Amino acid sequence: MTRGRHLIALCLLVAGCAAAAGRSGLVPIGAALPEARLDALNGPAHRLSDYRGKPLIINLWASWCGPCRAETASLERLAWHEDAQHFRIIGISTDDERPAAKAWLNQSNATIPHFIDHATELETMLGASRIPLTVLVDAQGRVIERVYGERQWDSPGEIARIRRAFRLDVTSTARP
Repeated sequence: MTRGRHLIALCLLVAGCAAAAGRSGLVPIGAALPEARLDALNGPAHRLSDYRGKPLIINLWASWCGPCRAETASLERLAWHEDAQHFRIIGISTDDERPAAKAWLNQSNATIPHFIDHATELETMLGASRIPLTVLVDAQGRVIERVYGERQWDSPGEIARIRRAFRLDVTSTARP
């Protein structure tokens, strides 16, 4: 009987550790992002759940990252694209120092909301083993896709990717 209780206790311990690791580790494709505080760099603070209800594009970057800096303008242009009414875009800096991140945002004239990560919580959750990383999240907060590397997000190919990922039917909103 004692051996059985030890086995049950061990199973519960392993299950509890796995559940805890899931909360603080990489969120797999198809799983919902847990709640997280978003510390603002260029606007008000938010919680990740504030962005539920519409698909979300999350771009992880750093001020020192050349490819991150190169794709910034395309994300800004995407935010002004007619399809952008169907989704939201935010940026998350992986910089260790807030002043460096703010300086880059000021230099780039950023208009989309940007936040800074603390203790690599968001980097880990989103899978930022390398940057830039752009994560596509559905309206319910589930991770759909991770895109590593620099992209021109306002290019026809990337807009088509976004439409497919978010299952956007934009034919009714297209301009003649």
